[in-house]
Amino acid sequence: MGGAMAARLLGCGWQVQACDLVQAKVQVLVGQGARAAARPRDAAEGAEALIVSVVDAAQAREVLFGPDGAAAALAPAAAVLLCPTIAPQDVEDLAAGLAERGLCPIDAPMSGGPARARDGSMSLMVACADAVYEAHRALLDALSGKVFRVGTRLGDGARTKLVNNLLAGINLAGAAEALGLAQRLGLDLARTLDVIEQSSGQSWIASDRMRRAIAGDYAPRAHVTLLQKDTGLALQAARAAGFDASLGPVAHEAFNRAVAAGDAELDDAALLRLYGRPDPTMVR
Repeated sequence: MGGAMAARLLGCGWQVQACDLVQAKVQVLVGQGARAAARPRDAAEGAEALIVSVVDAAQAREVLFGPDGAAAALAPAAAVLLCPTIAPQDVEDLAAGLAERGLCPIDAPMSGGPARARDGSMSLMVACADAVYEAHRALLDALSGKVFRVGTRLGDGARTKLVNNLLAGINLAGAAEALGLAQRLGLDLARTLDVIEQSSGQSWIASDRMRRAIAGDYAPRAHVTLLQKDTGLALQAARAAGFDASLGPVAHEAFNRAVAAGDAELDDAALLRLYGRPDPTMVR
């Protein structure tokens, strides 16, 4: 999604300095007008804003505060958009480190996948100080036509994203189970999904992922491990809030099972494979 966001900004006329561990991804952006940066520190040089799009909090800390970290190279009052799905406490800790350096943290997790990041239709859940929001509104609006201002408390963007992703995980696990049942009943899966999409069982993630799964397309857009991580973080937040979740643990366990079955690096559409596999306990 980071590459798609960068491509979106380049298409809107913004200057972009791109850094990634995979140089081929950077070169794609260079072909679209970006400048290649070898290190996060280099990407931050002269930038008015830094967008951090990584997998987890450990990677975010490395990018910002590691030996080649970007935070030390940013000018005072530069904005740092924290876009990965991480725990609210990690957002607060990263934001505190940035504020100590005179930088302006923006809690801005994203949702929608690479295609929607590229065309600007993804969702951004933004929490930051009002003055910071207004100062960088043009950048936020360029990134997304669906910017949700969830408040000023840093960490509330992350909290909102975890609530969203817990439901996404529940919906996806439910869709995979339902189509697994359809398969066991001898139904045509594509036709069954046609019915679901026009009926009460419809959800965006079911349509998006199950269409690919039915076609046998498991090329990773979002690895199984991402919703495994995100549902786990959501349940962690639930426990901290004293909330007794019942469906979330079931969905989280489905992603754990998919990882254990060897599907970790596949697209999370592969959850259908989990329910399509014969259960050894049911074999007679």
